[in-house]
Amino acid sequence: MKVRLANPDDAPAIASIYAPYVTASAVSFETEAPDEAEMRARLEAGGRLYPWFVAGDADGTIAGFAYAGAFRARRAYRFAVETSVYVDGALQGQGIGRRLYTSLLPLLEAQGFTQAIAAITVPNAASVRLHEAFGFVPAGLYRDIGYKFGEWRSVGLWQLGLAPPAPQPDEPRPFPEVRL
Repeated sequence: MKVRLANPDDAPAIASIYAPYVTASAVSFETEAPDEAEMRARLEAGGRLYPWFVAGDADGTIAGFAYAGAFRARRAYRFAVETSVYVDGALQGQGIGRRLYTSLLPLLEAQGFTQAIAAITVPNAASVRLHEAFGFVPAGLYRDIGYKFGEWRSVGLWQLGLAPPAPQPDEPRPFPEVRL
């Protein structure tokens, strides 16, 4: 399984992996699965600041993806990112999510981000285990915040300190400029 930066041509595979999380689970609070055009737009919207990674096998079949995005829109939050990881349902438990985060999280730190936030619909033991294995710690709970499939759902927040906050931090750098 090889992990690499995603590109717009990966949008069909990303949309296919993500769709069951939307249509058949409460993991995502979206109610309509985004098509490949929407996923391409989301990937491109990350620009050079918010990386997306895919994990694929030798023949190029994409098995999972992970990405970062802005945590919140207000400027003071610019040193924090929200991270997400999704793995093809048939391939879960094979370490793909771990490999994706092993690429994503060090890059975010090298870019100058100081905090990573994961929002996890609870319960979701597998996602909690993955995030806690990387050092994410519980940071809060939004109780009964989303209504999906006829039930109110809660979302837990997990937080990972990527780097100590500096008194005068440099602005986060575009990921193509970072060497690991």
